[in-house]
Amino acid sequence: MAITAALVKELRDKTGAGMMDAKKALTENDGDMEAAIDWLRTKGLAKAAKKSGRTAAEGLVAVKVEGGKGVAVEVNAETDFVAKNAEFQEMVAGIADVATGVDDVDALKAADMGGKTVEAVITDKIATIGENMSIRRMAKIEGETVVSYVHNAAAPGMGKIGVLVALKGGDEAFGKQVAMHVAAADPRPQALNEDELDQEIVEKERQVQMDIARESGKPEQVIEKMIVGRMKKFLAEITLLNQSFVINPDLTVAEAAKEAGAEIVGFVRLEVGEGIEKKTEDFAAEVAKAAQG
Repeated sequence: MAITAALVKELRDKTGAGMMDAKKALTENDGDMEAAIDWLRTKGLAKAAKKSGRTAAEGLVAVKVEGGKGVAVEVNAETDFVAKNAEFQEMVAGIADVATGVDDVDALKAADMGGKTVEAVITDKIATIGENMSIRRMAKIEGETVVSYVHNAAAPGMGKIGVLVALKGGDEAFGKQVAMHVAAADPRPQALNEDELDQEIVEKERQVQMDIARESGKPEQVIEKMIVGRMKKFLAEITLLNQSFVINPDLTVAEAAKEAGAEIVGFVRLEVGEGIEKKTEDFAAEVAKAAQG
């Protein structure tokens, strides 16, 4: 029986197995779907299906720099315990190495990693470790100098927050200071400068400030002047170059860069689980669920 792409997809959807494993299972069983599922179960490759619906909001961000290029990858798992697992960390480091040669997450999942696709490697690890895992996102950056910084490092080059900073001029020492600023700043920088900021964010904040100001009952011309000042403050708080430099709060990041003879041309900041809604259960509910199997 011909093993079609549709058949492989159906088996993957049913079991959560990797593409190559699903194809092999069908080939070994002459296209018999039920037999292929049993084959995958005996190999421990169908376990991932039961775990694919679980929220994976923990994990690690790994950063890798080669010359003037850097990449950051977020790989999620369900618990912080797994993030501390040496086997998981080794996999994440390998994924970061592969990521240097691709441009996006889809290409990364399909890329070769030791004779298997990265996606298949993750599926295998789900089966052996017993938690849902996924590559959530990746980001790349280039510059004359690219510097990385990891906050709360669990192992070399990986931790809860990964930052990359690209410079023109300056040196790595200053780049490291900027990267530490990006990791620590509150509020966190959302763009390098106003030109790179999502204009929807700007307009939404402007409207909010207009509504607040109108509550005061002041004339429109007064409100307009108030909004100019408030928006200037807002933009200074969320654009990297305009923020007060954590190393020397008397300077903005842009002023500090000028003193260091550097131009900051870009940055990346990835934090594990950022924006993922985590499910929470009380202890009694967890015990009840475990008792039910």
